[in-house]
Amino acid sequence: MKRKPLWLGARAVALTGYLVFALFPLYWIVKIALTPNKSLYSEALLPFPTSVTFDNFTNVFANTPFPTYFMNSVIVSLSTAFFATILASLTAAAFSRYEFRFKNTIAFILLLTQFFPLVIVLVPLFRVLVGIGLVDNLWGLIVVYTAINTPFATFLMKSFFDAIPRELDEAAMIDGCTRIQALWRVILPLTLPGVAATLGFVFTGAWSELLFSLMLINSESQKTFAVGLLSFIQKGAVNWGQMMAASTIALIPVILFFGFIQRYLIRGLTAGAVKG
Repeated sequence: MKRKPLWLGARAVALTGYLVFALFPLYWIVKIALTPNKSLYSEALLPFPTSVTFDNFTNVFANTPFPTYFMNSVIVSLSTAFFATILASLTAAAFSRYEFRFKNTIAFILLLTQFFPLVIVLVPLFRVLVGIGLVDNLWGLIVVYTAINTPFATFLMKSFFDAIPRELDEAAMIDGCTRIQALWRVILPLTLPGVAATLGFVFTGAWSELLFSLMLINSESQKTFAVGLLSFIQKGAVNWGQMMAASTIALIPVILFFGFIQRYLIRGLTAGAVKG
């Protein structure tokens, strides 16, 4: 009996330590964003700023093109999450529920695409996008991000489809549904946790991606926030206050997005659906 309080205390200490370790970088970003520029270096090691200012946030919105970068990232990330999740769900359903020729070969090719660093496909993708006129275009980024994220998202969704008993398909078809209706009305609603996880994975991946947006976007009006943050790095100086203010603002959509989908991130919705 004495071991249980000791174990609970050790677990609480470990969880608290992990929480501090995970949230400390976020706290430091906000701390720098709220510190006046004149005090930034003199108070660099202080845990709390001696005075607080919102000038960095005001300047980011009023004196920089960051609002444009921000909206571009929202458009690209939401569009990528939408298209990649639809493609991944349909492909995963086909792999999980149907048998067809070259099924294993196609799955292997999809898996093989995850073994190589993305930088090696940058030049071929650039040439393709030049040919179809999608360089320096948000739609070009959406197409690239969707293509990059769909293979992993497919296998993520497939694991959720595989966890659903096939007896549910058969029961739905006995009740008069076609295969497509059984998939749409019965199976897909049960994969909402998988859909939420896929949306979250793809959204955050597109939101924070830098390499392709840096190489494929040139004009100021098309840049995403990840590229826009580089504009705060000037010759001989870095505007840390505004950069951290912009980074803090960039955290808001991710927090809101996961707050919206978190209720679906609960597995086990099919527990007890079939007896035996």
